[in-house]
Amino acid sequence: MLRELLIILVVVLLVFGTKKLRSAGSDLGAAVRGFKNAMREPKQPPRELQSDRPDAEFPEVAAAERERRDRNPV
Repeated sequence: MLRELLIILVVVLLVFGTKKLRSAGSDLGAAVRGFKNAMREPKQPPRELQSDRPDAEFPEVAAAERERRDRNPV
């Protein structure tokens, strides 16, 4: 079992190199830390994107959406 793991490790080192593996490991660690932090934070409702610029293709739809949002704020 140990021999197979060592062979796999050597092959991975030869294919990717130490710099790529180091950067991949640090990126993976940062992703795990970010995920844990996100799980600890209280849940907040997603923010709606708001823009005062009219919609270029459908200005009447954008105006109706703004009206609806102004009448029923979240």
